[in-house]
Amino acid sequence: MTEIAVTSRDNPIVKRLRKLAESARARHETRMALLDGEHLLAACLDAGGAPHTLVRAASCPVERGASLAARCPLARRLVLPDALFAELSPVATPTGILAEVSWLVPEVPVGTPFVIVLEDIQDPGNLGAMLRTAAAAGATLAVLSRGCHDPWSPKALRGGQGAQFVLPMLLDAEVPGWLAAFEGCSVALALGEPRDFYAGHYTGPTALVVGNEGAGLSAAAAQAARLRAQIPMPGKVESLNAAAALAAALFEVVRQRRVVAAA
Repeated sequence: MTEIAVTSRDNPIVKRLRKLAESARARHETRMALLDGEHLLAACLDAGGAPHTLVRAASCPVERGASLAARCPLARRLVLPDALFAELSPVATPTGILAEVSWLVPEVPVGTPFVIVLEDIQDPGNLGAMLRTAAAAGATLAVLSRGCHDPWSPKALRGGQGAQFVLPMLLDAEVPGWLAAFEGCSVALALGEPRDFYAGHYTGPTALVVGNEGAGLSAAAAQAARLRAQIPMPGKVESLNAAAALAAALFEVVRQRRVVAAA
């Protein structure tokens, strides 16, 4: 499809893309997102996505995104002056390529549930990293509370590096209620707990529960989990970053399941 040159901020497509970049409400109402850069676009395409609109900055060589554009034969293609493109781009140093896409909604895989439950995670980079780590570990579902940052925001997408396209997500969940209904071992990761996380067994249905970066889990969520445990920290630091704690727990589950599978 031929590129269309757009120079006006009042262009309706430009206005729509700006809303996707800036407004969680707009993203949720339309179930659309704005991707920045070739890596995210490639990850979306690899997961079966089909962008509605491709946007190139005028200074970005046509050849740079040509192979990706060829995979989007039905996408509308725009070229914008650099200054206008920079207004849409969610990063300080624009890559030169943006894509407007519908949310991907992968199906929850059949098999033993392996879930992460995130309560009120506020930092978009942190949230994206947690989703990315969970996807890498083979988690089957991410449950996000209403108080979590929008996982489809540009910064969370950048942190996730494609995780949102392959990891099933349940958004706006009421965490204590979800945990009460979960038929498996739910483990709240929290400081000061006497139980050592590594002493547990997680080869059956498992949900790992992590709370807000500063406040931790709410009392209701912690009480709704079947177990409460701490990642052991023999070093001289007070606590782990929430994303680091989740990563340590996720890959302990992976380790245990690999041992059982190999037996």
